[in-house]
This record gives sequence, C-alpha cells and structure tokens, in this order.
Amino acid sequence: MSTSVIKKIVLLFLSGAFLSYSGFLYTVMPVKYKPSKQQEDAGKLIWQDYNCNACHQIYGLGGYLGPDLTNVYSKRGEEYIKTFLTTGTGAMPVFHLSQSESNSLLAFLKDIDASGKSDPRTFTLNYDGTIDQ
Repeated sequence: MSTSVIKKIVLLFLSGAFLSYSGFLYTVMPVKYKPSKQQEDAGKLIWQDYNCNACHQIYGLGGYLGPDLTNVYSKRGEEYIKTFLTTGTGAMPVFHLSQSESNSLLAFLKDIDASGKSDPRTFTLNYDGTIDQ
C-alpha cells in the first residue's frame, strides 16, 4: 500500500472515532440542567458586585481572610448570616445592603449550600472527569 492510502485510512479511522465519542458524550452522558432562579441569580450578582470572593471562599475557591461560605447556611442558619450582613465584624465591613439585596444574597448562599459540600478533597473523581460527593 502507498503512504497516501495509509494516511487516508488513518484519517478516516480517527474521524470516525472522534464522531463516535462525540455522539456518546452528547447522548449517553448525564447532563443536569437547573432552571434559572431569579433571586439566586440576583444574589450572585451582589456577591460579585461587593467582591465577597476576595475574602470568602465558595467550594474552596476565593480569599482566605473570611471563612468558606459554601455550607454556612445549613451550619449556622439564616439569622446568623443576616446578623453578619447587617452589623459586620472587626474584619468584615458593613455593606448597608437593602432588604431585597440581603434576601437575594441569602437565597444565593442557600442555593450554594444545597448544591453540595465545600471541601473538594472529599470529592470522588470519575473516569469521565465528573465528580461525586
């Protein structure tokens, strides 16, 4: 066989493998879509506007001055979080959030809390790159 025929065979094989694997990923792999939640989305924007990630972490990512807030809602509760938002502490400033901003931020933290655990070292990495908690 000539080298041009071998190249064509290899190209066809690789193209077929690529298309087969792509089809597998898009048809068999589980994809979970969450409907958009307006209040949680507004809370995420407030989180970003006030740069909360500079001091706090979510899922282990962010600053180290404040605590990881991934599971703070289930550990401490809504009233505890509201108190910190309205009064601040020595290290955390008072941001003077409106009631709707405070509620949106609480909804965002509640949604994050419901989504999983914060410590990525406890995750199980699957062969396909997904994780299980």
